[in-house]
Amino acid sequence: MMNVIKKALLLFLASLSVSVAAQTYPSGPVRLVVPYPAGGGVDAMARGVADKLGKMWGKSVMVDNRPGAATIIGTDYVAKSAPDGLTLLFTSDSSITSNPHLYAKLPFDALKDLEPVTQLIDLPLIVVVNPGVKARTMSDLIALAKAQPGKLNYASFGPGSQPNLLFETLRLQTGATIAQIPYKGIAPALNATLSGETEVTLGGANWIGHYKSGTLRPLAVDRAKRIPIMPDVPTFAEAGFPGLNLRSWFGLFAPKGTPQAVLEKVRADVVTMFKDPEFIAKEVTAFGYAEVGSSPKDFKAFVQSDFEYKAKMIKAADIKVE
Repeated sequence: MMNVIKKALLLFLASLSVSVAAQTYPSGPVRLVVPYPAGGGVDAMARGVADKLGKMWGKSVMVDNRPGAATIIGTDYVAKSAPDGLTLLFTSDSSITSNPHLYAKLPFDALKDLEPVTQLIDLPLIVVVNPGVKARTMSDLIALAKAQPGKLNYASFGPGSQPNLLFETLRLQTGATIAQIPYKGIAPALNATLSGETEVTLGGANWIGHYKSGTLRPLAVDRAKRIPIMPDVPTFAEAGFPGLNLRSWFGLFAPKGTPQAVLEKVRADVVTMFKDPEFIAKEVTAFGYAEVGSSPKDFKAFVQSDFEYKAKMIKAADIKVE
């Protein structure tokens, strides 16, 4: 009987300490680790989120860029950090659900060493071409690639990146080969396509200034529905490729062992942040993003699903990183 009472008391004290931890969170400055260079889409939104959460929490929330090795360096840093909620990973799907299938060995296990906190956004990716390319639709691009084999190149962000996944999947579906030229990040890939060094790449809605000025031509968007800020750009399905879906997203992760109550606290505050129309207009809809704010449980299930989806996609396209 005494053992039962003792066990119940220990469980109560444990739950009480977790509750107190959530109520006092954050107890100090919070570090948002971004495994990408400054200036890209992930970094830009991380800075907006850091600023907003910092004001909500009354604590310093700092963006810590730790790029390198295809996001492995920054992701590994968080995976090995203290599970106190003061170090969080702000990243895209590539770090968590693509890299494990591209690299023979990683210094961390994405599904075991990190706790999903919340999916922040679902983001559209857009196939764009240099205006010198005589293609105004996805079908035009595929026909051009078939008619001129070996002449079209696409700018990727490296092997296994979203452009690489997209164009290798298109090759399997259509037989059209567009050669990959890898660059060290989104900005160099954008500049390569702007200059005509490459003919096509995969961009975001945040490049809308280039689309409006005509320095880039959007062909189709990876979204179930057209995005409001680019209503004239068809979805992949409308463009004739209904099975094409990259499932791109940004999310927050914490080191394994971070108290569940802390994960729920961060997620709840993200949801509150998403209720601010000024924040949504500036950081979300302006870039064609869609806010999510899923629970840790739902995000964990989604990550597992996406992990399996990307595994099939990468295997089918036979994409490998040396």
